Amino acid sequence: PQVNPVHGGPGGNLMGSFPNAHRMPLDVWVERQKIVGRLRLLARPGGDPKLQAYLGSPVPSLGLSIPQMRTVYREVDESHPDLRAQEAHLLAAALWSGETFEEKLFAIHLLSRHAEALDDRAWSLADSWVDEATGWALSDGLASGPISTMVRAEPKRFAEILRWTRAEHFWRRRASTYALNELVRAGELDKPFRLLERLLYDEEFWVQRAVGTWLRECWKKDPKRTEAFLRKHVKGLPPVTITVATERASKALREELRRKRKVAGKKRS
Repeated sequence: PQVNPVHGGPGGNLMGSFPNAHRMPLDVWVERQKIVGRLRLLARPGGDPKLQAYLGSPVPSLGLSIPQMRTVYREVDESHPDLRAQEAHLLAAALWSGETFEEKLFAIHLLSRHAEALDDRAWSLADSWVDEATGWALSDGLASGPISTMVRAEPKRFAEILRWTRAEHFWRRRASTYALNELVRAGELDKPFRLLERLLYDEEFWVQRAVGTWLRECWKKDPKRTEAFLRKHVKGLPPVTITVATERASKALREELRRKRKVAGKKRS
C-alpha cells in the first residue's frame, strides 16, 4: 500500500507542558493555533499545488515534507505526554476542521498516537471524517491508522466496515479495505477475505486498486490461500486488481489469471 504519512515518533519540544500531577486543562483552540502556526511557518510560499495533485485531494496542501511533519508531531507529542482522551479527541476535531491537508493529517496522527483514547467517541469521530477524507493520502492514512486499530481491537467494528462496502461514496468503500491493515499484518485473514470478496467487482478504479493492494498483502501472509481465492473469483476481475494482487506471484500465474478473465468476458458478451 502507499506509505502511510501519518505516524511520527519521540523527540523534540515545541510547547511547554504542565507538571503531570496538577496540570491545567488543555486549551484546545489555543493549542490548535500553536500547531497551525508551526505548520504555516514551515509551509512553502503559496502552498504546493503539485503535491495536492499527487495526493488526489481537493484539500489545499502547505507543502510540508514527511520529515517536517514528523518533526512537528514529535514536538507536540513531547509537549503533552499526558494528554487525556477527551483532550486528544477535541484537539483532533479542531484540527480536522482546518483548511489544509497538513491540519487534517495532524488530526489523524493524534488519534493514532493516543491508542488508549480509541474508544466509542474516537470511532464516531473517525467515522465522521471518512467521507471527507478525499484523496488516497488522507483516506488511506485515516483507515489504515486509527480506524484499523479499532477494527482489530473491537470485533463489532468489523461489521461496520463490512457495511461500508455498500456505501455510495467510493472513498468510504476504499477505506473499508485499508481498515483491514492491522488484521492482515497480524495474519488474521478470515475477515479480510470476507470483506474483499464483496468489493471484487466494484466499478470504481480507486476501489479496484485497493482490493488488489490488500490481496497482495494477504499473499505475503498466505500465498496458497490467496492464489486459491483469486482462481475462484477470476471471472470478471478488473485488470488492475489482478495486476496489483499478483505482484508477488509468478509471471505464469499472472498471465493465466488474465487469460481466464478475458475468456470469461468473451463468454458474457
